[in-house]
Amino acid sequence: MRQRLSSEPDRYRGRRRVPTPPRSRYAAVVTTAFVGAGIVALGASALPDAKDVSPTVLDELKQASVTSQDVAARADNAERASRDSRTKVAAEPEVWMLPLQGYDFNSPYGMRWGKLHTGVDLVVPEGTPYVAVHDGLVTKAGWFGGYGYAVIVQHTDGSEAIYGHSSALSVKEGQQVKAGDQLGLVGQTGHAYGTHLHLELHVKGAPIDPVPYLQDRGVDIKLQVEAIYPDAAAS
Repeated sequence: MRQRLSSEPDRYRGRRRVPTPPRSRYAAVVTTAFVGAGIVALGASALPDAKDVSPTVLDELKQASVTSQDVAARADNAERASRDSRTKVAAEPEVWMLPLQGYDFNSPYGMRWGKLHTGVDLVVPEGTPYVAVHDGLVTKAGWFGGYGYAVIVQHTDGSEAIYGHSSALSVKEGQQVKAGDQLGLVGQTGHAYGTHLHLELHVKGAPIDPVPYLQDRGVDIKLQVEAIYPDAAAS
């Protein structure tokens, strides 16, 4: 072994060498590290991991969320529809009106000259406008035999009104009308004796007396009195 000369520089001067641990201590350190890693691994395996959740469970959770949202949406739509329905009923009550103003009530419903007079006659000057007594659909607007030029309106409740002996018509078949809309002008066409409006009401296809029927709806055609909103008038 060569001895270091005193003139050679000391390469290790100023440096500290870390002593090598004994083999027994080294083994203990390594063993502790492996044991710690194992404990961590065991702990991690005990915790739930999202990617390990069954896809069926995830699908069921998603479906439950969608169903809950759908139920809430349908409940909201139902409530909105109910509010809209209540608002519409309050804003648009059933309206029944007189077909004319300032007329003479003549020839009531009943037997006349040995035959059934199936309506009432309201006498006014020729050319006087008349209006619909109730909302409905115009099913006839034109010549109608003994009624002359006539308008037939089928109401929303299934009843029908016939307006006869017109001198002119203001509506067409298939047209929707509201109570108070002009239908035509009074005349004496067809089998008419003098100028007048013949008003006839049918329920289930058969003529009825217009007087009590209209009275039940807030209109007294004999006294020329009408309640635009019969429910409010009754209360």
